[in-house]
Amino acid sequence: MTNQTPTPVNVDPGEQKLREACDLLWNQFVDPAEAYVDDDGLWWNIVSSEGDPKHGTSVPFSTADQLATIRQQSRRLTATNEFAINGVENRISYLVGVGHHYRASIRKGVEAPAELEMQVQLVLDEFVQLNHWHARQQEIVRRLDRDGEVFLRFFVDAKGITRVRFVEPDQIQTPKELTNYPSANFGIQTEPDDVESVLGYFVDGEPVDAGVIQHRKANVDANVKRGLPLYYPVRKNLRRIEKLLRNMSVVAEIQSAIALIRKHRGASRSGVEQFVADQSQALGVDAVTGRPRHLSQYSPGTILDAPAGLEYDFPTAGIDASSFVTVLQAELRAVASRLVMPEFMFTSDASNSNYASTLVAEGPAVKMFERLQANLKNDDARVMRRVVDNAISQGRLPRETQRLVNIQITPPSLRVRDQVRDCQVERIAFDKGLLSPQTWSLRLGLDYDQEQKNLAMHQHEVHDKT
Repeated sequence: MTNQTPTPVNVDPGEQKLREACDLLWNQFVDPAEAYVDDDGLWWNIVSSEGDPKHGTSVPFSTADQLATIRQQSRRLTATNEFAINGVENRISYLVGVGHHYRASIRKGVEAPAELEMQVQLVLDEFVQLNHWHARQQEIVRRLDRDGEVFLRFFVDAKGITRVRFVEPDQIQTPKELTNYPSANFGIQTEPDDVESVLGYFVDGEPVDAGVIQHRKANVDANVKRGLPLYYPVRKNLRRIEKLLRNMSVVAEIQSAIALIRKHRGASRSGVEQFVADQSQALGVDAVTGRPRHLSQYSPGTILDAPAGLEYDFPTAGIDASSFVTVLQAELRAVASRLVMPEFMFTSDASNSNYASTLVAEGPAVKMFERLQANLKNDDARVMRRVVDNAISQGRLPRETQRLVNIQITPPSLRVRDQVRDCQVERIAFDKGLLSPQTWSLRLGLDYDQEQKNLAMHQHEVHDKT
């Protein structure tokens, strides 16, 4: 008997046959555009149109909705995937550590009172403490890796004190009335013929001047308005890693939970049940099904004697996790390659790596971290100059401060250091007048001003004793 679509009442037979034919054609229809959609539902980029290059083909998104989908996928990974979390946290540790050090100093070749240097340093220290800047630095790296971009908005009070807050990428959206204007797409207003000249941002639909927002973006070209999350190229690898690790654990759990299997050759079901009852040492009840459970305990060194037709099989002996681990490691190396990090930094498995040989001056990881640190320093320098400008605007600092004072930024050291050798090199540089005591103190992780106070106090105590 075949299933047929029931014929509606008072329907022309010819019309019914036409409907059935159309239904058959529709079921067999294949959309040729499906070949250009990946597993995430995102469309492939248009390479060209009538022979002309398509703008923005360097990124896997062409609309704000596609970017939002990519960002949501990345946020889910960095919130739930243990390897993605580990990669981000390690990058924070190496790029920021406990926080960069900021020190004001008089520029070379200019004359300025020493008090000006102290005043600028006070403004910088106030900003760092008030905005919890060192913790915010760590969050900036996390957001940059997770979302591919960071928006910082600055607020200035009547005293010239600067406060900074994050703006969520989802808040930067183009108002509906401007959707047809390319210069205002992705929530960023630029010059019509220059994408890099930003005029303002649309925060929750309201225009905000570009002068009060700093936009840090990653993994895209300069002429792309929005950034791309770090894990986008390897998101599928991370998902496979999750599934593979889960399946490995589940299979091993099931196999290890079964102590042994008895195979009864030629026995009937009733005979097997009677055998189980005779061999059991205790009788329990399954909490879920309510059925009785026969339990037996085998002490260490137990020898089993199998009668004719009875075999014992131990499933745990067939567990071979090494073959799956090899596949898992290959996937992890692919993700570590995207991060330009040694495998042990990404997996926390240092069995096949040497820390000292990895973080050497010419190592690829050090080179990559130095590049990222340089970007952070440049962005932070713009923040600190903005802080000084805001203090100048309210009369807290002289107007020529920017011309007279420089801000030195010292990130954490990346390389494995030979402290004795480094100290000798720094001592020679100090004796030759190439290295200042302030910079030397920063390299040692010391506060120069505080150490000078401590030395003065120590000298005073020694003088009193003598």
